[in-house]
Amino acid sequence: MTLKPILIHPDPRLKKHCDPVTEFDKELAKLADDMLETMYDAPGIGLAAPQIGVIQRMLVMDCAKEADGSPEPMVLINPEVTWKSDERNVYEEGCLSIPGQYAEVERPKMVRVSWQDVDGKAHEQEFDELWATCVQHEIDHLDGVLFIDYLKPLKRQMITRKMQKLKRERARP
Repeated sequence: MTLKPILIHPDPRLKKHCDPVTEFDKELAKLADDMLETMYDAPGIGLAAPQIGVIQRMLVMDCAKEADGSPEPMVLINPEVTWKSDERNVYEEGCLSIPGQYAEVERPKMVRVSWQDVDGKAHEQEFDELWATCVQHEIDHLDGVLFIDYLKPLKRQMITRKMQKLKRERARP
């Protein structure tokens, strides 16, 4: 497995609408393993393919956060929300592509999602609470949407300026 560098906002690849995955092969399975390793190493609970520069509809997530609990890694390929609850939830969201920045975002409390696994097999599941927030956040990435896009313009601009500064600092020798 290989750790992948995570793109930092602003990066034009993070604003692209991703292409559906059509090839279910060994390379796809390796990409899924690399994405999970990268997500756990970051550490984070979700990672979408465009965050590592791969413009395909694929994400990984694991919201099992109990210290003594076992991991529950999920790989969702070509995910699609097929139902949303009317009930809403607010979570303080962060993003591996926007390190150190957090903001409250309101989303549906529950969603049903259909997707394919690395072998192309179809799945459908309902997600609730943190899992629902995470899967919606990651699917947004596949559509070129970041959590800061839900914020008021001034707050979004402030976070973007912080990220530009961070990128400049990281680029210095």
